[in-house]
Amino acid sequence: MTGPTPFTPETALDPGETVLAQFPSDRATYWREHAWMAAMAMAFGMLVLALIGNPFIWTGAVGGLFAIAVRGLYLASDETKMRWDLTDRRMLGPGARVIALDNIAAVNTIFSAVQLVTVTGDKHLLKYQADAGAVKARIDAARGRA
Repeated sequence: MTGPTPFTPETALDPGETVLAQFPSDRATYWREHAWMAAMAMAFGMLVLALIGNPFIWTGAVGGLFAIAVRGLYLASDETKMRWDLTDRRMLGPGARVIALDNIAAVNTIFSAVQLVTVTGDKHLLKYQADAGAVKARIDAARGRA
């Protein structure tokens, strides 16, 4: 049996390595994104029911809202605890995830997430960032590519 899921970096710093910034998930951003997902799910559910001729299209809105609400409530306690740390040498992710700064090929933003793409093509997400653009700029600056 494995232990609890680690939500913060567990990797020890190397001698002389310093943490430049920490990027925790933002609870308000998490709920804002779920509100948008709920609105889209509600519209999609109603559209599907309208297209198939169901006279109770309002149930699509109820179903879409319920599905996203259950998802949001179920995942909130874990997703809002996640944290990544930026050091002068590496990105330290939840648990034992470690990405050397010179191993990052690209830093992208996708809504409130920041995507790290390694030179080998691995992808990692820093989800629910309050200001994804600022996080990207901070990582790029640490990589020396501002």
